[in-house]
Amino acid sequence: MFKHAIVRKIGKSFVNGLTTSDLGNPDYEKALVQHEAYIEALKRCGVKVTVLESDETYPDSTFVEDAAVLTSKCALVTNPGADSRNGEIIEMKEILKDFYDTIEYIQSPGMLDGGDVMQAEDRFYVGLSSRTNEAGARQFKDIMGKYGYDTTIIPLKKFFHLKTGVNYLGDNNLLVAGEFINHEAFSSYNQIVVTEDEEYSGNCVRMNDYIIVPKGFEGTKKKIEDIGYTVIEVEMSEFQKQDGGLSCLSLRF
Repeated sequence: MFKHAIVRKIGKSFVNGLTTSDLGNPDYEKALVQHEAYIEALKRCGVKVTVLESDETYPDSTFVEDAAVLTSKCALVTNPGADSRNGEIIEMKEILKDFYDTIEYIQSPGMLDGGDVMQAEDRFYVGLSSRTNEAGARQFKDIMGKYGYDTTIIPLKKFFHLKTGVNYLGDNNLLVAGEFINHEAFSSYNQIVVTEDEEYSGNCVRMNDYIIVPKGFEGTKKKIEDIGYTVIEVEMSEFQKQDGGLSCLSLRF
């Protein structure tokens, strides 16, 4: 069961953050409303939400997931692959000390974004992307091995982050899109396939008794509901413009 979540408010510099999308510039005021709704969704799932103040120095810092990986046994501070984001971990190190006695670190030349890390029970999957390199993934595997976790490293062909296209829903159910459909690394899971036209909804979040899904993707929503989950929808249009998904906006532990 998750008890806590950490989020960060959006700064006005958010509209100038990194993106590979061609969806246009985000609307700052609309993004604020969507972020508030996201926080309320987390609270509905029964967790205490720690809300960090915005940091105008780092436009992408509302995507807190990339700065750390949190488990029941330890916290790990990452080493983000984008130069403009690397400084986000400085404050994150201090914040996590309020919640964890044991904190591990990815060291250069290793690079790791939290968005490239998915946990499924006692196994982690780490994607090799433009933000996560082999050195970072190997460090992660070695560190988590000390705590009894296995790690599988998966090179990405298309997706920006691993969790852009695959997310564990619990109960051996895996949401898969694009290059991860029928991927050999996930053959042991019950795969819920996301269609190409709803690919963005491949990033959903399991929070205790709920699955938080992006609003507007009825096919994916129905598939998740059909296997017995209760769904909470959150509008994500302004974050999608900045390559952000639901999982990106929080650290959950």
